[in-house]
Amino acid sequence: MNKKIGIAIPAYNAEKTIEGVWKRIPLKYKKESIIILVDDGSKDNTSEVAKKLGIKTIKHPKNRGYGGAQKTGFRYLINKGADVCVLLHSDGQYPPEELDNLTQPFLNDEADAVIGSRHLGKKLKEGKMPLYKIIGSKVLTGMLNIGTGLKITEYHSGYRLYSSKALNAVDFEKIAEEYDFDAEITLQLKDAGMRIKELPIPTRYAEEVSHLKPFRYGVQMIKLLMRYWGYKIRGRPFHKR
Repeated sequence: MNKKIGIAIPAYNAEKTIEGVWKRIPLKYKKESIIILVDDGSKDNTSEVAKKLGIKTIKHPKNRGYGGAQKTGFRYLINKGADVCVLLHSDGQYPPEELDNLTQPFLNDEADAVIGSRHLGKKLKEGKMPLYKIIGSKVLTGMLNIGTGLKITEYHSGYRLYSSKALNAVDFEKIAEEYDFDAEITLQLKDAGMRIKELPIPTRYAEEVSHLKPFRYGVQMIKLLMRYWGYKIRGRPFHKR
C-alpha cells in the first residue's frame, strides 16, 4: 500500500455481529492498517468480544451517538498517522470485501473522500433494502442536491472514506454527534473544495438493529440544509465554524 490506511469501527451493542465483520476484513488490512473499534457506551459485551479478537478498542463511558463515535475514531487514526480513514460499520451491513475498490481512488489521487453508494449499480432490491428506506433516502438526497448544487446519489450511506487532508480541512469535531454527521461532513467537504467520489456497493439488510429514527433524521436533514444556506447568505464558509 502506498498510503497508510486506518479503519474506524463505531459500535453500539454489537457483540453478536462484530466477529463476523472482523472475519470479513481482508487479511492485508488486518496486517497493514491501523484499526480502532469505538465502543459507544454499549450495554452488552461489545468491548470484551472485540478485545478477544485482538481489535484495539476505545470505549466511551456514556453513549455519545453515531457521530461522536466517528470523531473519536477519526481523531485516533489521524494521530496515528493514517493517510486514509475508513468508516466501517460493526453490524455487517456494509461489505469489508469492498475495501480494495473503495481505497483505490486515494491511491490514484482521484479523490479526497469516497462514499460507497447503495443507489449506484441497481443492487438495492438484491440487498433487500426496505422500500420506505429507498424512497426516504432518494427524497432527502434530492432535496440536499437541489439545495447545494451537488450531484450525489446518496448522502446517507455509512460506508465512507476520507483522506486525513480532507478531515483536517473541515471542523468535523464540531459536527453534531447523531446520524446527521455523514450528511453534514459531506456538505463541509463540498464547501472546502474537496473532491468527492461515489462508488457502487452492495448492501445487505438482515436482522441488524437500526438505531436511526426516520422522522427525526428527516427533520435533521431539513435543519442541516437551512443552516447551510444560513452560512451562505451571510457569506461565511460552512466548513469552518
